[in-house]
Amino acid sequence: MSERQIVIVASGGANIASLQFALQRLEVASAVSADAAEIRAASHVILPGVGAAADAMSRLRSSRLDNLIPTLQQPVLGICLGMQLLYEASQEGDARCLGIIPGRAARIAPSKDRPVPHMGWNTLDIRRPCALLAGLADGDYAYFVHSYALEVSAATVASTGYGAPFSSCVQWRNFYGAQFHPERSAAVGARLLKNFLAIN
Repeated sequence: MSERQIVIVASGGANIASLQFALQRLEVASAVSADAAEIRAASHVILPGVGAAADAMSRLRSSRLDNLIPTLQQPVLGICLGMQLLYEASQEGDARCLGIIPGRAARIAPSKDRPVPHMGWNTLDIRRPCALLAGLADGDYAYFVHSYALEVSAATVASTGYGAPFSSCVQWRNFYGAQFHPERSAAVGARLLKNFLAIN
């Protein structure tokens, strides 16, 4: 994998260090950058995220990455909030997002037996084949921490049930997303990251 250049977008996500450790366990080095030229030159780009959509978009705009990211041609993976930022908007802070994938993240409806945020292990329901999900199966567990989610749509390749089903993995052209945290999802997360790095 020495020819690959993995860049994690410096978007202020609190999961960047653990994501780098997860990549190191796969013997893959990565750089964290907000430099447009470095991001454009990368073979694979990861958009992480923990926090609020409006704040994250403000950081991307201040680095002028909000215009760059939608133009990228290499594989791009959005993780958790990073996946939500790939969409048009988020109900969280009424944020306008990157506009790559049609749709708007909405707050998960809480109930007595389904607190929000949705936090912990939950299963994947694979809806259609996708290179990101190679080797994964229905019922595999992944680790989630989120209060907002995307409805199942044409971009959805896997969903998860928490009340209504939501998109847990998506693909739209060269843009991929995981609503869960692969860096905290044990073997399932490691396989997803390995699959992403194998996409050309």
